[in-house]
Amino acid sequence: MKAYVFPGQGAQYIGMGKDLYDNSELAKDLFEQANDILGFRITDIMFSGTDEELKQTKVTQPAIFLHSVILSKVIGNDFKPDMVAGHSLGELSALVANGTLKFEDGLKLVSKRALAMQKACEAEPSTMAAILGLEDEIVEEVCQNIKGVVVAANYNCPGQLVISGAVDAIDVACETLTKKGARRALKLPVGGAFHSPLMEPAREELAKAIEETEFSTPSCPIYQNVTAIAVTNPKEIKENLMAQLTAPVKWTQTMKQMISDGCSSVTEVGPGKVLQGLFKKIDRKFPTESATIL
Repeated sequence: MKAYVFPGQGAQYIGMGKDLYDNSELAKDLFEQANDILGFRITDIMFSGTDEELKQTKVTQPAIFLHSVILSKVIGNDFKPDMVAGHSLGELSALVANGTLKFEDGLKLVSKRALAMQKACEAEPSTMAAILGLEDEIVEEVCQNIKGVVVAANYNCPGQLVISGAVDAIDVACETLTKKGARRALKLPVGGAFHSPLMEPAREELAKAIEETEFSTPSCPIYQNVTAIAVTNPKEIKENLMAQLTAPVKWTQTMKQMISDGCSSVTEVGPGKVLQGLFKKIDRKFPTESATIL
């Protein structure tokens, strides 16, 4: 069984998507449609902007979504997933790719998500940190015993767990986890505490928009971040997506579940190769590739 996976924030680079725009009329139409929907020419920033411009959350999230989704559409008849999943933001790309969401509805939700998250970040100083080389249980236990908001946020692969929360609590957690034997406790250059209770205002705002959006029955199951199991029921998909911003991304659990359910190869759709690398951490010989247009 073939799985297609979609990356989240952090995979962006200047020039992303330009080959699609230049070589496919369908891609060009969708990019121009996106410029109209967003109310600014995101293609100018993606193709030839500065790193600073591209790094703004309101640009980064739609840019990665557009690169992934448009690539999946340009692949056309060769795009035949048996299962899909996306890391954080990538979940919305996956939901358009498997037909749960229409392209324009997905883009509007991504834009709303980015702006709501930006607002939540500005409300309180918060951050995230990658903890390397410790068992998940130790990281969880340390977080539970620290005063202030700090939680396990991204279960990326065995031995790599990102924590998220208030700046002071993250500092204490990093110090404690280093003493507990973490190989590294590295603060990340992010704007805020994604996938933590501090995203509650953003979650509420996005939940309203999700509620008003039509979700269709998908062409194949999606493994969602919140549950890490296969889902095909539109109502369930909606509820899981609403919970996503304040819940952890269970990517380690997702990869293991997909493999256990018969996944035999993975194609990463979008910028970068981060997710392929994470699958290799589960099994070094696992077949992975990047989606390409011929």
